[in-house]
Amino acid sequence: MATIKFFLVIFVTMSMMVTMSLAMPSLQVGYYQSTCPSAENIVRNTVNKAVSSNPGLAAGLIRMHFHDCFVRGCDASVLLDSTPGNPVERDSPVNNPSLRGFEVIFEAKAALEVFQCPQTVSCTDIIAFAARDSAYKVGGISYKVPSGRRDGRVSRENEPIDNLPPPTFNAQEVEQRFAQKGLSLDEMVTLSGAHSIGRSHCSSFSKRLYNFNETNPQDPSMNPIFARDLKTKCPQNVGNGNGPTVPLDVVTPYRLDNQYYKNLKNHYGLLNSDQSLLSSPSTVGIVKNNARQGETWAYKFGAAMLKMGYVEVLTGSQGEIRKNCRFVN
Repeated sequence: MATIKFFLVIFVTMSMMVTMSLAMPSLQVGYYQSTCPSAENIVRNTVNKAVSSNPGLAAGLIRMHFHDCFVRGCDASVLLDSTPGNPVERDSPVNNPSLRGFEVIFEAKAALEVFQCPQTVSCTDIIAFAARDSAYKVGGISYKVPSGRRDGRVSRENEPIDNLPPPTFNAQEVEQRFAQKGLSLDEMVTLSGAHSIGRSHCSSFSKRLYNFNETNPQDPSMNPIFARDLKTKCPQNVGNGNGPTVPLDVVTPYRLDNQYYKNLKNHYGLLNSDQSLLSSPSTVGIVKNNARQGETWAYKFGAAMLKMGYVEVLTGSQGEIRKNCRFVN
C-alpha cells in the first residue's frame, strides 16, 4: 500500500508539472547551467550555513517566497528598499518587523555578483532557491525549482495588506486569497503546513486569548491547557508587532513536518487562520488526511511550492536582473 501511495503521489506531481509547463510562463530546471553553473550551489551553501547557525531562518525564507509571490507575483519586489516618497513592501506592517532572512538572500546575491556571474541570476530565483533549500534543510522535502524569473521594478507598501491573508482570517477567507493567485483549496491547506516552523508575535493571536467575542473572552476552539500556557508568555495588551513571540508549532518547532495538522486536531493551532481549517467543512478532511499521511503531505507541499513559484512571473525581456537586490538598476 505504501508503494502504491508513493507512485500515486509521484504521478500526480509529474502530471501537475506537465500541466504547468503547458499553461504557464516558460521557466526551466537548470536554467543557469550554461550561464552560471554554480548558482544553485552557492545559494544552497549560503542557506545551509545560515540555517545551521539560526534554524528559525528557514521559516523566514519560506515565508519570504510566499510574501513575494502573493504581491505582484514572484518578482523580488519584497526585497526593494524604500526611496523618498515611495515606501515599499518591506515597510508594510505585514512584513516589518516580522519578515526574516533578507541577509541570506543578499549574501548569496553578493557572492554571485562579485565572484561568479555578474547580473545573471535574478533575485527572484534566489528567493525561490532559498525557500526550496530551507524546506530540504529542516524537513527533508525535495523538489526541483524551474528558474528564469526576472526581477520587478515596482514595490508599494500598501499592497501586502491587499493580497496576503492576515492571521485573523477564517478558512474561507484564506481560500479566496489563494484562489486569486490560482492556487486550489488543497494547495492552500498544504502550504499552511509551513506553519510547522517559525514563530508568531503574540499580537497576531492575542484576541483569541483575551477578547474573542462578547460571549467568550477566550476562543472556545483553543485547547484550554494550550491557552493557559500562552497567557504566561503573552500578557494582555502586548505591543503590536514588537512584543514577545512564540513557536507556531510547540511540538516540533524546528522541523518542517505534518505535526502542524496533528496540532490542529488537538486544538493547538496558534492562529485563527490555522485552527479554522479544522472547523471548516471544506478543509477538515484535508487536515485529517495530512495529519495521517506525512509522506504524502511532504510531496504535496513540494508540488504546491513549485506551483506557487509560477505566480505572475516575469520572463524573457520583462523586468530586469538587478545588480543589487535592494535597488532597481
